Order: sequence, then structure tokens, then C-alpha cells
Amino acid sequence: MARRSIWNGTIAFGSVRVPVKLHSATESKTVRFREVHQSDGAKIEHKRFCSKEDKEVPSKETVRGFEVRAGKWVVLEKEEVDAAAGEQAKVIAIEEFVPAGDIDPIYLDKGYYLGVGEDGAKAYHLLLEALEQTGRAGIGRFVFHNREYLVALRAHDSVLALHTLRFHDEVVDPDDLEMPDLPRRSSQREVKMAGRLVESLHADFAPRRYKDAYRKAVLELIESKAKGRKVELPEPEEPEEQPDDLAAALEASLAGSR
Repeated sequence: MARRSIWNGTIAFGSVRVPVKLHSATESKTVRFREVHQSDGAKIEHKRFCSKEDKEVPSKETVRGFEVRAGKWVVLEKEEVDAAAGEQAKVIAIEEFVPAGDIDPIYLDKGYYLGVGEDGAKAYHLLLEALEQTGRAGIGRFVFHNREYLVALRAHDSVLALHTLRFHDEVVDPDDLEMPDLPRRSSQREVKMAGRLVESLHADFAPRRYKDAYRKAVLELIESKAKGRKVELPEPEEPEEQPDDLAAALEASLAGSR
């Protein structure tokens, strides 16, 4: 089944314009639970209440507000918020092209695919081929769901992929972490053994090989309870103790991998 686009616009770099359609590249498979009343199994509903009048408010009477100071709210209409994007509302503006491998994964947020927009096939494939051959990614901005996103545009499996990026001030500096002082440097013997263990576990990345075992177990649990079966909970496993002799642990791991 063809997936519908969630945003239509244009990629702009230099004087080039590429009409595109934005599609979600991922979908959540998380098992979602609802709150229910324990005594009768009825769903729990959360309703909107006015804090001043202490009564329920229908959705048609709610508006968007921003608190500028205690108790003082500025109300914004949807059209006003949308207009704040100005001319960039339908444009992915590319500012520069960088080596795709230079983008640290910690900056990656959400992933999307870009399909071909109306009359945009030639420009789309030209940009796609240029990114494939140069190994570069376009860095730019666009406005989506009432906020501006920094984005990376790259070639992926014969389509254009777009990743929203976190801004630099949204990434926590490792120096801010509470960490004990690191111990003395590892010995060369330990480093070599750790390297050999890493090499022994080498494999090409194959996403299809990894399955969500926890999700599978939860769904099986739900199915069992739905059929009225009694569920026997396993005893929690004791966490393994950190070995005192790191070199010996590396040796044992290497022997096991062989």
C-alpha cells in the first residue's frame, strides 16, 4: 500500500529547486497500554478542565496560549503560528554540503524519506546522483509542525533521506556527566586482547538480523492472559559481578569466541 506524504514542499540550493514529498521513514512497534479501571475494566478518560471555573471544557473552546509572565497569557491562532514561518514554510533550504560521514550519530533525531514532487523527477534524480557520487550530505533547515528543524539530506537506497538534527546546544556535553575518575591506563596486553575480542565478534551490519525480543515476550504474555492461562513469572536473575581480573575475563571471552 502506497504511503501518503505528510508534507509537500521544495528543496532549495543555489538557484535549483526540487519539488519533494515528505514521508515517515520509521514507525513505532512499541506495545502501547491504556489506563483501565481495575474493578470493571473500563477505559480511563482524561478530560480538559478549566482551572479557574473547575469545569470540563470542550475542545472547540480551547486555544493555543503562551505564558509571558505568571497568569498572563498570549493567545495565538493557528494561522498566526503557521504564518511565522514566512516564505520558508514550504522550503527545505540547504545551506552547505558536508561529508556525510562527518555527521556524528548523536545529532540524528528522526528519519524521513523524500519522494518525487510534481514535475520534479529530473531535478530529484540529479540531486540524488550528485549526493551518491560525492558522498556528501546537505545541511539546511525547514519548518515542520510549528518549529524549525536543522536537517541533513543524503542519498539512501536510491532515494533521498532527510534526518532532523539536534542543535549543538541540545546535546549534553560529556564533561557535564557525573563520572568517577578513570583508573590508570590499560596495559598494552589488555588493549590487544580487547581488540582481538572485538575483531572476533566482527560482522557486517544487517538490520534484519535484530529482532525486538522484549516486544515479542510482552505480546506472548498478553496472549496467554487473554486465553485465561496462569502466568508463571521467572525468578529475577542476579546481576553478574564485575571480574576482579580483567585480563583473565578477556582471556575467557576470547576462548569462548573461538
